[in-house]
Amino acid sequence: MTHPRFFHGIKSWRATLVLLLAALPVLVAAGVAYMPRTADNRPAERQGVFTISDNVNLVLLDVSVKGPRGGYVTGLEKKNFSVFEDGRHQTITQFASIDTPVSIGLVVDNSGSMGNKKGEIIMAGLSFARQSNSHDEFFVVNFNNSVVRGLPANMMFTDNLNQIRSALYYGRPVGQTALYDAVAYSLKHLQHAHLEKQTLIVVSDGGDNVSKTNLPELMKLIEASRASIYTVGIYDADDPTLNPGVLRKISAISGGEFFEPKKLDDVLPTFDKISRDIRNTYSIGYVPNETTDHRVLRSVKVVAEEEGRKLAVHTRKSYIATPLAEVLAAEATKNQVENKQ
Repeated sequence: MTHPRFFHGIKSWRATLVLLLAALPVLVAAGVAYMPRTADNRPAERQGVFTISDNVNLVLLDVSVKGPRGGYVTGLEKKNFSVFEDGRHQTITQFASIDTPVSIGLVVDNSGSMGNKKGEIIMAGLSFARQSNSHDEFFVVNFNNSVVRGLPANMMFTDNLNQIRSALYYGRPVGQTALYDAVAYSLKHLQHAHLEKQTLIVVSDGGDNVSKTNLPELMKLIEASRASIYTVGIYDADDPTLNPGVLRKISAISGGEFFEPKKLDDVLPTFDKISRDIRNTYSIGYVPNETTDHRVLRSVKVVAEEEGRKLAVHTRKSYIATPLAEVLAAEATKNQVENKQ
């Protein structure tokens, strides 16, 4: 729930009909299929459950809804929602309101400024993994001067807690902060995800000082991606490199949320809040008019009502109608040209 992931939950009508007739346990409405696990905890390949075609671009949104007192509103139906793209009403073609599995990236700052904070971050990440859906898949990215994937080279994702723990314990916090490079790398990694619903949880002080990717480039990648990004700002108040504003911007543009724990003891409850938010989101999809509409950046608005009263909705507000793979390819070409000059 393309990066082409933003447009990836696409199925031909023939495959959908086969699913309905066979009554297989597939979450058709969410564009998600259960992925059996192999012996080493890697998701197995799809066994002909359905095929994915790219003849239609399906926009999929993760939407959380809260009532007047701030609690999550569950049990809503498709009829309770309206979706608008640039002010034009859209027909909702896919809808799911259950706890669907998620592909999750834990993106953790391992620079010198995280030295006395790493223990709490690791505990929070492990607690989050324990609370996850049994079919969630994880990967871990650690970053300081460079970006390092935490899992073994032959393992793209895992649901094994010991493997997640080992990945989070990577190295002593040293060096500078390549935040933008780490998020860009993680978005690219999600192209290999087996699930439509995708999330990054980014823990950092926000103070990038060594990335090759700049902020405008990163914002473009986020808008072209399917993923919601939750950012957690952990820093000392007198740290000259902290930048909570960029963490807030990254989460807002993706439809995620920014958290700013006041003390280290608040890191674990913060991850608990993120877990509840992910578990309580609706998945809503619609097909925009691609034949006559050639705009690149498009605004999105979702409205939820129950018994005549409007509810508070949180989701992304815009997206780029360009597959993430194409955006990444364009950026790579640009970098190659600049390096030759």
